[in-house]
Amino acid sequence: MVDVASGKSLTWETIDGATDAFARHLADSGLESGDRVAVRLPTSPEFVVAVFGILRAGGVVVPTGPGIPPRELQRILADSGAALLVGDGEGSDATVIDVPDVTAVGEPFEAVRGGEDLAVLGYTSGTSGVPRGAMLSHRALLANVSQCASLRPAPVTAGDRVLLALPLFHVYGLGPGLLQVAGAGATAVLLERFDPAAVLDVIEEHRVTTMVGVPPMYRALLAHPVEVLREKLATIRLFTSGAAPLPARVIAEMRGAIGIPIYEGYGLTETGPVLTSTLVGGVPKPGSVGQALPGVEIRLVDTDGSVLDIDEDEPGTGLVSAKGDNLFSGYWPDGAYGPDSSGWFRTGDVGFIDADGDLHLVDRAGDLIIVNGFNVYPHEVEQIVGEMDGVVEAAAVGVPDEKTGESVKVVVVLRDGATVSVEDVVAHCAARLAKFKVPTSVEFAPALPHSPTGKLARAVLRKPLGA
Repeated sequence: MVDVASGKSLTWETIDGATDAFARHLADSGLESGDRVAVRLPTSPEFVVAVFGILRAGGVVVPTGPGIPPRELQRILADSGAALLVGDGEGSDATVIDVPDVTAVGEPFEAVRGGEDLAVLGYTSGTSGVPRGAMLSHRALLANVSQCASLRPAPVTAGDRVLLALPLFHVYGLGPGLLQVAGAGATAVLLERFDPAAVLDVIEEHRVTTMVGVPPMYRALLAHPVEVLREKLATIRLFTSGAAPLPARVIAEMRGAIGIPIYEGYGLTETGPVLTSTLVGGVPKPGSVGQALPGVEIRLVDTDGSVLDIDEDEPGTGLVSAKGDNLFSGYWPDGAYGPDSSGWFRTGDVGFIDADGDLHLVDRAGDLIIVNGFNVYPHEVEQIVGEMDGVVEAAAVGVPDEKTGESVKVVVVLRDGATVSVEDVVAHCAARLAKFKVPTSVEFAPALPHSPTGKLARAVLRKPLGA
C-alpha cells in the first residue's frame, strides 16, 4: 500500500499486524460485539487499519466523511447509536479513540464475528430524502468482492497497482476500491484528494495499472492534451467508473486519446454495492451499465411489484429489482424495507433492458418529472443537452408549473470561452425531444453540485441559482 500524502509504503503484512494491535486497543477500551464505531478519517492507511480493526474486534463500522458538518455527524451518531469515534470528533459527543498507529505490531487477534453479523452501517447519500443506514453484513460485502473478482478481465489482480482517489468512507470506495484490492492482494495507491494534474503524475510515478473512478474524474483528465495523457497513462490497463451516469462522449474521448475504454458499473449502498458492469459483456456500450454480475439477478418490475415482460423490439421501462448474496439486510435498526421474502429488492431506479440483455438506467424514480401527466426522465434531457458543442455538463429537474403541474428546468455548465444561449438550448432540445420534454427554463452555472462520488444533487437545483 502506497500513501501518496505521507510517502509511506506498507505491506499487507504490516497492515495486518497494525489491525491486530488496533483490534486489541478497541477491546481494551470496552468495545463489545456489535457496538457501532464511527470512522471520520480521510483516505489513508489509518482509515484502512481503523476499518479492519473495528471489524476484527467485532464492531460495526459507521463510515462518515471527514468534512461532514457537525450537525449531520451528530445526527448519524444518534441514529446509529455509535458512542465511539475514530478520527476528528469535533462537533460530536462521541468518545474519541486515538487514530491507529499503522506501524504497530500486535499479537494475533482472532476475528469475533462474520457471516450474517452486521459489518458496516452505510448511510445513503440522502439525494432522495433523509439519509438512512443500510445494514451490510460480512456476508454481503464478501459476496460482492467474490462476484466482482469472478469477472474477466478481472477488475483487480494481485499484480495490479490500483489508484484509489475515491473517498473510502463511501461504499463505492470501500467495496470495489479497498475491499477488492485487499481481497486480491494488490497494491493500493491512496490519494486523499483528486487533482487531475497531480493524479497524472501519481499514475506515472507509481506505475498505476487500474483506476477506480467516477465520471467527473475522467472529464477532468480529458481536459489535458492527448500527448500528455498518452505519456502519463501508459501503464493503465483498465478504467472503471460508477456512482453516476458516464456520458458517451467521455467514453469515446478516452478511447480516442489512449486507446482504452472506460467500463461502467452500477450499484447502490444497499447492494454492497455492485450489481452490473459492462465488463460482463466485455464491451463498453454508451448509455448502458452492462449486465448482472455472476451471482446477481436483475429484473424489471411495475410499481405493484409485478414482473415486466421484456419486449426486445420495444423495451419498456420499469423499476430495477435485484437479488443476490450481496444485498443488505434492510435499514437500521430493524431491517425494514430490505429484500422481500423471495430475496428481491426494488432499487428505486428506473431502467430498461435492451435486446443484448444490457441494462440502461433512465433515472431515479424520485427524480421523475411529470408534465401534464407525461413522464420526463431527466437523464434523457441531459443527454440531449450534453450533445451540444461547448456544453460540459447539464442537469434537468422538475419545477412547479401552474399550467402543467411541473415543467423541465435545465442547468448548464459551459466550457471556458463557449457561447451558448438560452435560445440555443431550447432550439436544440425542441428539434430532438417531444414538446413536453423541452425545457421551459434554462440557467447557466460555473459548476453543478455533486455528492462526493459524483452524483448530481438535484434538490439544490430545483431552486433558482443564488437563492
